[in-house]
Amino acid sequence: MRLKKLVCTAAAAAFLLTATPPAGAVEQSQPDEIDALPFLPAPATQVWATRSLSAQPGQQEQQFLRLDIDQLTPRFVTSDSPSTVKITGKIVNVGDRKVSDIVLRLERGEPLDTEDDLRKALREPAAAEAVQPRFTNVATVLEPGQQKDFSLEVPLRGSEPTSIAIEQPGIYPILANVNGKPDYGGQARLAALSTLLPVLGVPGGETKAKPGAAAKLTVLWPMSDRPRLVRLGGAGQSELIDDELAASLSVNGRLYGLLQAYEQAISSMSTAMCVAIDPDLLRTVQAMSTGYKVRGGAEGTGMVEAKLWLDRLKLAVTGRCVVALPYADADLVALNRAKLGTMRTLAVTDGPKLIQDVLSVRPLPDVVWPEDGVLDQSTFDELVTPQPDQGYTGVKSLLLDPTGLTDAPGTAPVGIGGEHPVTAVKIDSMVSDALQGSESRPRTLSGVAAPVEGQPVSVQNALAVLVFRAGWQGDGRNVLVAPPRRWHAPLSEMTEFLATAQKLLTGGYAAQTGLEELTGSTPAVTNAKVAYPPEAGAREISSIITTSVTNQTVQLNGLVAAMQQEDSAHASPADLADPLWLGLLRAMSGAWRSNEQGARSAAEISQAEIDALTGMVGVTQPNSPILLGSGDSPIPVTITNKLDVRVTVRIELADTPGIRALDLADQVLPARGERVVRVPVEVLRSGRFPVNVRLTTPEGVPLGDTVKLEVSSSAYGTITVIITVIAGIALVLLSGRRIYKRVRARNGENGAAPSIENVTPEKSSA
Repeated sequence: MRLKKLVCTAAAAAFLLTATPPAGAVEQSQPDEIDALPFLPAPATQVWATRSLSAQPGQQEQQFLRLDIDQLTPRFVTSDSPSTVKITGKIVNVGDRKVSDIVLRLERGEPLDTEDDLRKALREPAAAEAVQPRFTNVATVLEPGQQKDFSLEVPLRGSEPTSIAIEQPGIYPILANVNGKPDYGGQARLAALSTLLPVLGVPGGETKAKPGAAAKLTVLWPMSDRPRLVRLGGAGQSELIDDELAASLSVNGRLYGLLQAYEQAISSMSTAMCVAIDPDLLRTVQAMSTGYKVRGGAEGTGMVEAKLWLDRLKLAVTGRCVVALPYADADLVALNRAKLGTMRTLAVTDGPKLIQDVLSVRPLPDVVWPEDGVLDQSTFDELVTPQPDQGYTGVKSLLLDPTGLTDAPGTAPVGIGGEHPVTAVKIDSMVSDALQGSESRPRTLSGVAAPVEGQPVSVQNALAVLVFRAGWQGDGRNVLVAPPRRWHAPLSEMTEFLATAQKLLTGGYAAQTGLEELTGSTPAVTNAKVAYPPEAGAREISSIITTSVTNQTVQLNGLVAAMQQEDSAHASPADLADPLWLGLLRAMSGAWRSNEQGARSAAEISQAEIDALTGMVGVTQPNSPILLGSGDSPIPVTITNKLDVRVTVRIELADTPGIRALDLADQVLPARGERVVRVPVEVLRSGRFPVNVRLTTPEGVPLGDTVKLEVSSSAYGTITVIITVIAGIALVLLSGRRIYKRVRARNGENGAAPSIENVTPEKSSA
């Protein structure tokens, strides 16, 4: 099969190997092992991954060679496979010096017999020294910048010098070992890769017997992406953050490949396959299909691709199993911690309705697959509790990682008891972890992947784990395979993985089991409990983002409370607010776990959209200063509402020396209307006053910008008049008192005789 071209750095090459000399290749007699430099090969989880080699532990990395692999066959060995393994590719000198005597061989270790051995091999390279064939010459000399194509083919079995001598079925550790001699140095291992090769049957030899009961295989196929929608509008009016989805939906794009791999598999795996769809992705692609813009004003380029992809998806899922992811794959635990219960409910209820409307298929009801497959106890309690007043019936089934459960033995669905019992279906973490790859190491680099598709992760080790589950464990166990939410594997890797699953089904090692059968089963174990691993908490959306979103919800709630529908011909408050609630969910997307910058950008976008809505209501700046004719003349303020709903507003005047604002009732602005409101004030003095005016909702949410009014008054205010009158009365009283005192004082100074009225007549004598 064809593989994406892979890049391997000098000291570590990405690769899944085999090794028999190509036609014309010259075998060299060399030591069995040349390892002058200590080197730990890339681990099995990083098949097709690259890793640098250090000359000594702790020393600076020194790169010499890069190994690019174009083709490998077979990836999964069965009795009808070719008797050899073949790889083709090239070796490139990426260093600063000549490298000579470049040789390659494929080594293998003893088969891994237990699940613990397999898990360990996924974390760290397993020993691969059991069989060390002869090295094969690849290039005599490579100068810096030069490259050499190669084609190597090695026997799977037998005693030939280059054979890897596999005589019985097993899961084999494989090591590709590239040696060379750089100038100024000795012969050393310059590139290597450790991986796993599943062998269910040896060509011309033994085949693994089927277990007593076939494994029950279910595949949950994700259709998800990071949030990109900024604003939903009519044809040509929707806006996206960027235009990367156009490439992803095109031929050779990531989402195109996911859909094509699913289409190819459902013909033979219809029962086992179930598509998990992010409703936000569906809404975004639907908006793109009618024309759209990219933030900044450029026209989007993916309209045709979006329409084609959407039509194909609708056709592919008709009558088949679909699961709705939380809207925008929202981080349910982070929403719960932020006490955003309404948004958490919206995240799990809006998606199924949208999927049914767009794709005409009903998702499995009341099923939730949370980010990372884990929930804390508080979030679990909220999710399973019905809320009849909101029309929420509660979650009935959860798809969880085994690390998210305790007291849950076996692989079958288990019950989580309580007032509202729930069925928990366990995802096979070993297969999923292999598909995800090690988070502590860089993802695979592909030389031909589209730039926007990121770094694809190989599925080779997942193939080995899946074969081990079905061929060696079997026993009727449930194997629910769930690739990473935003899987970046090339189409060739996806189809290879599903082809392996089909071979296991055809061979009787596995049997198809529908997800609906698992979620609707009656669990034998009913006392399981949810658990929330510390590492999951460390990846949650940060408190900085949740605080920002919480503040935005307060703002949006206050705005909605101030809105009323004008009439049936106008919009309702929900028509304007619902897209903003969904925008807030995008800011809380699980896609931003461990991506703080992405979360910040999404929160800034949602805030900008809310600000744009509140900015549609505000005070209009007058064309000229306002002149007040008297001390109690009101200030005329023009307020405008550009929204298609009626809005109740409150006019607020900032404190201004010389003017006192009086009480004013809240005002109702008609939809798309304007009013002039006379705001009562009291002028305390004459003069020119800058008055800042703004609108808020009754709950205090600011609307529009603050406007500065220039107000002039030459009239006295009421208080000024009262003060003047009192001062006048006081002046009269004081003047009268002064006159009275002066009169009395003058009379006393002149010695005037008593008045005649006060004289008593004297008696006459006889």
